[in-house]
Amino acid sequence: MTPTQIASKFHLTDLALLTSRLLLSLLFVHEGLELATHFDGAAKAMAALGVSLPLLVATIALQLGAGLSVGLGLLTRLGAVSLGLFCLATAALFHTNFASQNELLHFEKDLAIAGGMFVLAVAGGGTISLDRVLKGLVKRRQQDRETVAALIAAGAFYRLAISSFHSKSANTPGLI
Repeated sequence: MTPTQIASKFHLTDLALLTSRLLLSLLFVHEGLELATHFDGAAKAMAALGVSLPLLVATIALQLGAGLSVGLGLLTRLGAVSLGLFCLATAALFHTNFASQNELLHFEKDLAIAGGMFVLAVAGGGTISLDRVLKGLVKRRQQDRETVAALIAAGAFYRLAISSFHSKSANTPGLI
């Protein structure tokens, strides 16, 4: 067996996507919760960096919303792209003092996380995700709609046939 066949047999791809989603989302959900629970301190720290209060609130909402989106696998691609772009913006706006080893490290980490998010956006949430569940529900709902439409059409055809039969029988002696 090839490594790809082994991975497919044991659903390792699905487990890898789930693990990756959870690890990537943990960073953002944790940071969003930290900012939210220590809002006053975060607001002061962000103000010192030139970040306005509405932007801080938007950042918290993005980290929590998109972080949960990625972790749960609900609108995974949208959440991953959003967080990937957020990481690129964070790297470009806040970590460009490359003379500082710490800033360079944060810059590189932001780029690496953005890369992981973009790969996740391409791959999608995988089979162990709410995206997959919703896709199945939508598909079943569409099948239900098609069945109902077919039944309605059959009922209309039946009514037409009956009315046609009754009109012929009224004009033909000996028929009902």
